[in-house]
This record gives sequence, structure tokens and C-alpha cells, in this order.
Amino acid sequence: MYRPRVVDEEISDGLQTAGAVLVEGPKACGKTSSAHRVAGTRVHLDDVADPRITAALEVDPSLLLRGEAPVLLDEWQLAPDLWNLVRREVDRREHPGQFILTGSSTPDDDIRRHSGAGRFTIIEMRPMALAESGHSSGEVSLVGLFDGADADGYDSAWNPTDAVHEIAERVVGGGWPTNVDKPVRAAARANRDYLDIIRNYDIPQVSRIRRDPDKAWRVMRSLARNVATLAGDATIARDVREGDPDSGADATHRATATEHLDAMRRLRIVEDQPAWSPHLRSRTRVASRSKRHFVDPALAAAALGIHAGPLTEDLQTLGFLFESLVTRDLRVYAQPLGGRVLHYRDERGLEADVVVELPDGRWAAIEVKLGSRPETIDRAAHGLTTLRDKVDTSRSGEPAFAAVITNGGIAYRRREDGVHVIPVRMLGP
Repeated sequence: MYRPRVVDEEISDGLQTAGAVLVEGPKACGKTSSAHRVAGTRVHLDDVADPRITAALEVDPSLLLRGEAPVLLDEWQLAPDLWNLVRREVDRREHPGQFILTGSSTPDDDIRRHSGAGRFTIIEMRPMALAESGHSSGEVSLVGLFDGADADGYDSAWNPTDAVHEIAERVVGGGWPTNVDKPVRAAARANRDYLDIIRNYDIPQVSRIRRDPDKAWRVMRSLARNVATLAGDATIARDVREGDPDSGADATHRATATEHLDAMRRLRIVEDQPAWSPHLRSRTRVASRSKRHFVDPALAAAALGIHAGPLTEDLQTLGFLFESLVTRDLRVYAQPLGGRVLHYRDERGLEADVVVELPDGRWAAIEVKLGSRPETIDRAAHGLTTLRDKVDTSRSGEPAFAAVITNGGIAYRRREDGVHVIPVRMLGP
């Protein structure tokens, strides 16, 4: 059964305006399924059992562009020359909606892609957010919040006794479409297998050189331990060195960490969260370093080898992974708005876990809290109002809203400061 995705409308709109639509995202996030729904012809370049594809690539790759439009070229990066062929064919046909390209890694030569301007619409796809997988009602809309609506309602499925365990299951299971209906332990096993394939095969392939899978694993585990933090390459390099103290100098470990992180970014399993730099009323140094995230927190849980039960006993780790889950969902919901998902932290420790900034200048500050006790909400709301008062709104604009996202309960707007409190299982696009 196909579950509708937020990007479905983006793909349809892109086919109305551009000659080709490029859908990029990590393996198994659902790109092919979404593209299949609207494709007239389907070409799967990773289908090694289809001799027609191999023959066409050897003799005349333009043969693969024939058929009823739009023609889907799935995993196009396996035959990078197709980019320029598609570009020229779009120019020749002079009609929108001719091709859909899907890709799970970025080719090492990006120069060819610069020529896609005006011909391609590029759409990012990620694993499922909770509103897509059926684990959120979506009653509180991000669009509505930006348009001035109040958070209002009750998470009827919320059980305070099981709330933390439920969040742990959502973190460990993840948003991969093929895993959504599996038992959580089976999904966790699949996520571990996913990382094994990445470290043993995909990282060496995109790097074009041999890589030690054990070093890749140490980088993954370090990234998982530092998810949703400002840890830099030096921190990850230190973890790699501690795992293999006899393998070389510090500079070697730093290079190892940087190279593996770059490969994981190109495979789109790592997505950093940049810092927000607003205009402030006073001189304050603001952190410029990005936060670290896997594209889905389930990959961090898999790298740590932790299941839902033990995770509920480690609330600090679960808190960081919950923040990463909310960040994933907000990226999915903000993308149709052209929104950027950022974070804020200054030298005095004032922070907002997430800042969503729209192209028209509107912005929202969000804190993520695993607990929902009144004192927890009060502290988070106080931090958000302090940030709101600190921003020079004459230059950065007034915030559209401020919100605390929790693990469940009631959605409401606080009378004393206007901060919204939103259960994650009610949040949607």
C-alpha cells in the first residue's frame, strides 16, 4: 500500500513547470515509489538483470530516453552521461514534464549538473516523517502556524505511561517505508544491515578508493554519539583515534573523519543543521558550527546498537535522538514552503533547537523536549521568549511563532507568552 508523501505534490508541480524533475535522497527513502505514480515509462538503471539497459548504455544511451513521458530514469547517477542527454532532449522537446530522475548519491563530477539551470527542478526526499508513516495525526499544521493559527487539540492516542517507550520505538524503527509495518526489532535489524551495506560497499564506491569498513563504522558510531550536537570533525577524529590508537597521527584521523563524513553526505545519509545568524539588539557571539544529524535517527540508534527498551533507560541519549527525529520531520514539512531548518546558540548558552526560516523572511523558534512537565515547558518557553526579545525585529522581522514540541499530550497556546506547546504526534505539514 502506497502512503502519500509530502513531496508528491512537489513532484507533480515540478512536472508542470520544468522539463525534468530530479528527486534526490538516501537509498530506500521512497523516491522510486513516488516517481512510479506519475511516470509514463520506467527505466531502472540498477536492474543488472535487464540486458536492454546494459546494451543501450554500451551502444546508444539516448535509447533509454524514449517512451511515454515522463520517463523515469531511476538511479541515474549510475550512468552520469544521461544528465547531458536529458538536458539536450528537454531543450529539443520544449515541453515540461518529460523526465524524472531519481538518485541516491551525488556523482563525483558536479560540473555537468550546472547546465541543468532552467531545465531541472531539484527535490530533496527524506525518510518518512511521522505524519507520513501514520504516527502523527497532523492536526497541527506547520503551514497553519506560520499563517497565524493556534495549536489546539489533544493527542487522543497518547498514554503518559507508555509515551517515552513509544517515542523510543519511533526513533529505533525510523521512517524507512519498507520498515514502517515491521515489528520494531525487525526494523532495527534492517537499519543495522543498511549501515553495513553503506560502510562495506557504498562508501568505497562513491569515494572511488578502498575504504576500511571498520574505520567507517567508528565514524558512524561517533556521529551517532554526537547526534544533535555541535561536535566538529575533530571530535569525531578523536573517537576514531581512540578506537584505533596505533593507526597514525592526529592529522591522519582528522582526514579519515572528514573523508568518511563527506562520503556519507554524498550518500545523503548525513544532513547537517546549519546555524542561524539573525540580527541581534546587542553584541553577542553566535555559534556558527552546524549540528550533526543522520538523515533519520534510526541510523544513529542502529550505529549505537541500542533498542527501544534500553533507550528508555538512557533519557539523555533518547532526548538527543528525539530532537533529531523532530528535526527530520520539520525538514519534511518545511520543504514545500522553501523553508530552511537551522539552529541557534550564542555565547551565553541561549539556544533554540530548531529555527525554521522561510524565503519571505518569516521565522519560527522551536525547542524540543522529551518531557512535558509544566516546569520543563516553562523553562523552554522562557528561553524562546528571551531569544525573541533579543532579536532585532526591525531587521530580522517578527517571529511567526514560537513553540515547544513534546512527546505527547495537549496542543495549546500559552496565555502568558503566546508560546505554542505541540505534541509531536499532532504535528504535520
